[in-house]
Amino acid sequence: MRTREILIAAVVLGVALIGLMTWKRNRAEGPTTLPVQEEMVTPESDGPVARITGQELADGFFPLLGEWEDGGFQKHGWNHYGPGHFTLDHETGILTSHGGMGLLWYAAETFGDFTLRLEFMTSVLEANSGIFVRVPDVPVSDDYIYHSFEIQIDAAAAEGIHQTGGVYDAEAPSEERAKPPGEWNDLEVSFVGDRITVELNGARVVDWVAEPRGKVEDFTARGYIGLQNHDVATSVYFRNVRVKKLD
Repeated sequence: MRTREILIAAVVLGVALIGLMTWKRNRAEGPTTLPVQEEMVTPESDGPVARITGQELADGFFPLLGEWEDGGFQKHGWNHYGPGHFTLDHETGILTSHGGMGLLWYAAETFGDFTLRLEFMTSVLEANSGIFVRVPDVPVSDDYIYHSFEIQIDAAAAEGIHQTGGVYDAEAPSEERAKPPGEWNDLEVSFVGDRITVELNGARVVDWVAEPRGKVEDFTARGYIGLQNHDVATSVYFRNVRVKKLD
């Protein structure tokens, strides 16, 4: 009788130990039913600093992100409207978008005919942003989106008119040229008269005589340049923003 009791006790103890080990393993590994989320990428803090070249300066380009005498970057002349904000890394010159939907616009000057060059990088594929050109007035509401064109950043968009490199809601890019998250893209936008051209990573993807289309009701001959912060959960990074006047 005592032998039987000992065997039963041993079995119960063994089951309990197996259950405890299983619980510990599951706790360490975490739930297996949660979806795997794409990891957000951020610029390396000690990465290379992109600056306007001597040739660009000779050609008439000038930076919209200035530098102190000690080489640190500053964004004097820029203002922000709407929710969210941008931060500037003073050592690398990288602007990072946070929250939204808002607009960081270069308030020091308006531009008519111009060529704009910049670099951008996304934190995840679904990151959304844009570059607004010829914003007609100082933004005091979201009304500016109906009177200025936006060069789109959204590699995950289904429709061509909403994809990276296109003119948002108006003119789709001729091909998809956006680099994956974590890699810098080169963007050049020219607005001369009514003609908008966009070059993305070395290829011309838009060559369009602009007209009111999509969300845009009308546009002006001069205006501000702005960078959009759009999403709460993602970021878009900008650096080396420079422009050349053509009028």
